[in-house]
Amino acid sequence: MSKAIFWDLQGTLGGDATADIDTFVPYNFSKPALHLSKHNGYLNIVITNQSKISKGFVSLEAYEKTKASILGYFNSKEQLIDDFLCCPHQHSDNCNCKKPKTGLIELCIEKYGLNIDDCFVIGDMGKNEIVMAHNAGCKGILVLTGGGKASLGEFRHTWAHHDADLIADTAFEAVKTITESF
Repeated sequence: MSKAIFWDLQGTLGGDATADIDTFVPYNFSKPALHLSKHNGYLNIVITNQSKISKGFVSLEAYEKTKASILGYFNSKEQLIDDFLCCPHQHSDNCNCKKPKTGLIELCIEKYGLNIDDCFVIGDMGKNEIVMAHNAGCKGILVLTGGGKASLGEFRHTWAHHDADLIADTAFEAVKTITESF
C-alpha cells in the first residue's frame, strides 16, 4: 500500500475534541468509516496530540492502557487501525511531531513507503489537521463532529490561511467521498 488516511482521534473517530483520552467513546460510524477506507486500499493511521501527558495530567501508563483499549475495540474483528501515533509534548517543547507539524506523517511516509499525493488527513480541528495536511502536501478533510463546527465558525481565524479540500458531516461521509471522488 502506498496510500493512507491520517486520522485524528478525539472529535473525529469519537469522544470530545478536548477531553481526556480515557473518556473516549467511539462514534457509531467510526468502524464503518475505517472499514471502508481499509477495503479501498488505505492504511489507517491515527495521529493524536496528547499534551496532557507532558503536563502530568495523564500518565504514560494510563495513555498506553487507553490506547490498547481503543485498538482492541477497532481491531477486534479485523485490523482497521494500522498504526497509532501520539505526540505527548506541549507547544513549549518545540517538537516536530505536534500537529500541525508533520513529523509523524514524515515518519509514516518513510516507514510505509507512502505517496503523499495519495494521502489524506481527516480531523475536526482546522488549526491542527487541515494545517498539517497542507504542511505535509496532502489533502485535508474537516469533519463537523467534535470541534468541527466551532473550527469552521468561531475558530476559523486560527487556520485562516488554509482551506479544507473537503468538509464532511462525519468521518464516514469523508471516506465515502474520498473513495468516490478522489
